[in-house]
Amino acid sequence: MKTTTIAVAAVSLLQLASAQPFGALRRHAHHHEKRDVVTVVETEYAQPSEQPEVIVYVNQDGTPATTTTSYPARVPVTSATPTSTPVAAPTLSVTPISVAYSAPVVSSPVASSSTAPAQTSSSASASSSSSSEASGYGFSYSPYNSDNSCKTQAQVNTDFAKIGSGYSLVRTYGTDCNQVATVLSAAKSKGLKLFAGIFDLATLNTEIATIVSAANGDWSSFDTISIGNELVNAGTASAATVVAAISTARGLLKTAGYTGKVVTVDTLVATKANPSLCDNSDYCAVNSHPFFDGNTVAEDSGSFLTKSISELQAVLANKNQEIVITETGWPWQGETNNKAVPSTSNQAAALSSIKAAFASKPSGVILFTVFNDLWKTNTAAQFSAEQYWGFIGNSPSG
Repeated sequence: MKTTTIAVAAVSLLQLASAQPFGALRRHAHHHEKRDVVTVVETEYAQPSEQPEVIVYVNQDGTPATTTTSYPARVPVTSATPTSTPVAAPTLSVTPISVAYSAPVVSSPVASSSTAPAQTSSSASASSSSSSEASGYGFSYSPYNSDNSCKTQAQVNTDFAKIGSGYSLVRTYGTDCNQVATVLSAAKSKGLKLFAGIFDLATLNTEIATIVSAANGDWSSFDTISIGNELVNAGTASAATVVAAISTARGLLKTAGYTGKVVTVDTLVATKANPSLCDNSDYCAVNSHPFFDGNTVAEDSGSFLTKSISELQAVLANKNQEIVITETGWPWQGETNNKAVPSTSNQAAALSSIKAAFASKPSGVILFTVFNDLWKTNTAAQFSAEQYWGFIGNSPSG
């Protein structure tokens, strides 16, 4: 596979160190890695390549600053096999289209050797607001043990039992490990709705069939189905390819009886540069992390997000389209990113600021993440913080 990479800084170039490869232990695994670096890839999804991708960083004047090489990730986990007959549908046609847009570049400090803590962060207390639908915040959850194995239904139930009130929605990112069924069951027991994610466009039909099987004809507990997460920002797919996938998915889901919301999720930077992602979604879904800005202190996280929403709204075809922050939070451990300092007190301050900013509409934000993701790998590119975003600490089930 021939690879061409372009990354353009929209802000002042920060200190750069050797960036780590954009790797994943799971095909669907959500990552923050190189979230503001654009990799433009000419690709055919049916023929994955082993070729490396060369990332070129340039400063605000367009002068190359440094480069790094990223190698394809190991992808051992496949989507769960649906328990019902898949919905008949045409295969998604993927046409590679090169895209490029401006994106800020983050610094990469030396990785920390910290290990996962046993204590709960100071922000563990849940909001005291009602947990009824439409009145609570959302949170993200990944059903994997620290050794990367899949959690059982009993383990997922144990985890959800520790989550307090004040939430109305849980977001997941993929369909493997039978997670749509297990998380849906646990969510129903707490009166939560599910924001289900499809991670890989190459297996779009299969993943939709898995979701349809888990729903089993009852879509009442599904709030949203997301087609991809940060695919444009990562260079995995062009905006046009993602838009085509949204259309295909919406048709398949409607055939299966789902009439709820269908969106794609990408970073604030990628979405501002490609507003078609929102124009073709039922609402505008963006991930935005004040921590990675580097110029925002924890207690200003809420205002950072409200300003970001205002800036995004200005480029949308429908200026009144609903915008939901589908992922945001603050790490309690890791390396400092300029003004952004990981700590339990700063995590608590950030979450308090975010909740205050969305107090009138808590459904407009999904907090990342409920438990520490010890199955992930900390990297210098992520300020050695990738495992430590859990605002309740380690999951009780392992």
